[in-house]
Amino acid sequence: MAKRIVLIAHAPPRNDDRASEHIARLGYVPDWRVPCEGDTLGPVTEDVAGTIIYGGKYCISDIPDLPFMQAEMAWIEAMLKADKPMLGICQGAQMIAHALGAHVGPRDDDMHEFGYYEITPTEAGRDLLPGPLVVTQAHFHTFDIPRGAVHLAQSAAIPNQAFRWGDKVYGFQFHPEVTREGFAHWQAQEWWLTDREKPGAQSREEQARLCALHDAAQDTWFRAFLTDLFGEAR
Repeated sequence: MAKRIVLIAHAPPRNDDRASEHIARLGYVPDWRVPCEGDTLGPVTEDVAGTIIYGGKYCISDIPDLPFMQAEMAWIEAMLKADKPMLGICQGAQMIAHALGAHVGPRDDDMHEFGYYEITPTEAGRDLLPGPLVVTQAHFHTFDIPRGAVHLAQSAAIPNQAFRWGDKVYGFQFHPEVTREGFAHWQAQEWWLTDREKPGAQSREEQARLCALHDAAQDTWFRAFLTDLFGEAR
């Protein structure tokens, strides 16, 4: 039976992200699901090798009003119970943190990260991140570290950038899956236009400069992480 990794998106996928491309290299079937467009998730079956929950525009406060988000939360809880590898990215990480009982929401100072920012490992995070790394960011909500989870990475403005729960579940506030082309698409989106003027958001010139300098290193690091998390399909 072919092993699949369920990729949960919050908009129709563009299929130009590093995560889906790399898990296909590892021999898995990338199984895209877009619950906000009507896709169902179903049970966590034996052929599910793991899941990645992507970012999006939805907030934890939307869960009571949106049945598809309730279904995603049920999926997260089922994956935790099944003890299978799971990665949450931005909104996905916030949803995992929420499922584990942590507070999620905007900061009181309205701080944003939109562009390319340096993150550094905590002492406990050096196995994940040996040293500083500049990564793609696009958020203004953040999460607390869940009780019992390990805090792995931080940035100057937003201290909670990554956590691990057990040894198979990770939450990243940042977006290492986003390619240069994917970020250019984000730059053109109307919902980010006003956020570029928010505290912490970078100028287009700074985004271009930092992307050119650091995107290749982000790519190399993230592919190695995915290989370690999921392994090669058998």
